[in-house]
Amino acid sequence: MSGWILNGLAGKPNHSTASNMVELGDGRRYLNPVSRCVKQDQDWSQKKVEEQKKQLNDNKAAAADNVEAKEMSSSDAESESESEVELDMEGVIEPDVIEKSQLMGDPDKEVTDEERDQSDEKRTAAMQAFSEQNYEEAIRLYTEAIQLNPQSALLFAKRGQVYLKLNKPNACIKDCTHALELNCDSAAGYKFRGRAYRLLGKFEEASHDLCESLKIDYDEQANDWLAEVKPNAEKLRQHRLSQQRKKEEKEHAEKLRRARKAQEARARAAKEASSTPDASDQSFPGAGVNFQDFGNLLFDEEIMSAFQDPEVAAAFQDVSTNPANFIKYQNNPKVAAVIEKLQGKLGKGGAGFPPGGFPGFGAGAGTGAGAGTGARKPPTDDDVGLD
Repeated sequence: MSGWILNGLAGKPNHSTASNMVELGDGRRYLNPVSRCVKQDQDWSQKKVEEQKKQLNDNKAAAADNVEAKEMSSSDAESESESEVELDMEGVIEPDVIEKSQLMGDPDKEVTDEERDQSDEKRTAAMQAFSEQNYEEAIRLYTEAIQLNPQSALLFAKRGQVYLKLNKPNACIKDCTHALELNCDSAAGYKFRGRAYRLLGKFEEASHDLCESLKIDYDEQANDWLAEVKPNAEKLRQHRLSQQRKKEEKEHAEKLRRARKAQEARARAAKEASSTPDASDQSFPGAGVNFQDFGNLLFDEEIMSAFQDPEVAAAFQDVSTNPANFIKYQNNPKVAAVIEKLQGKLGKGGAGFPPGGFPGFGAGAGTGAGAGTGARKPPTDDDVGLD
């Protein structure tokens, strides 16, 4: 094992930068072993990082394509599902355009008693015109009454009723909505707005308003209108609930899928992390030498200076080819000094470089240490423990 490490120290021919080369006495130059180890680990780490980045980008692209395909499929499915609802559209008309002549009066007007009386007279005349089916005249009279008393919810609801007769459901909805803003308990406002929604094919809205009207004041006509829209309204309600339920189920399934994918990704990452050697924990096999500590030798001036000595470099080159030749250098103070430095910097006082120490050198051998001796312990007292 010591031969393996020494072989690494001596190095093998390689073309590299001059700063990472060791020159022997015979003019030969070798790649510094520390530099070679660091470079190999950096190359391996860089390659691993690039592979992981590529895999991550591929996974992201695949996930984006999958989500887009699912969204398109879901959108198409919902559109097809809505078209499957069979509704009775008899009586539905084209929507009207609200005209500027539909005046709403001044909402901040302070109505006098005289104006209120005049407004009532206009309302009476409008009702007479309505009964005579003179709807345009009724609209004109109701508008004049509204301008005199814009605080009356009943006037807006009644004008909305006339707009229904003229097949202007949007104009009716505008008037009745304003009537409900003035009086939230306007049965007429709910009744006529519900009928206007029915003419536009908005059956759920129509059902809601007609039900509210009947709660406030029962009316036979409102009840008949409600019975007319209920079948379509119920179909739409059931369809909406079904779509909502499907949407929630899809969202729940998607959450589970994402959670499962995330769990699998974490498991994969943990497995890769456990099987991928960390650069800070790299060690020479069997030597107990930390790679990070060994890599620091690249910047250690004392070690690099020692290997510039041709005699030291030649000695380590000789031992790298045949570890048994190390005995020839046991009494060489230069080699002993280098060994001491390596043991101190790599082996934390001699442990682990190489396993069991160099032949003939103690773990803490210094410059000029004797062959095979190392530091001796002081003699113990022979009388200790004797009677």
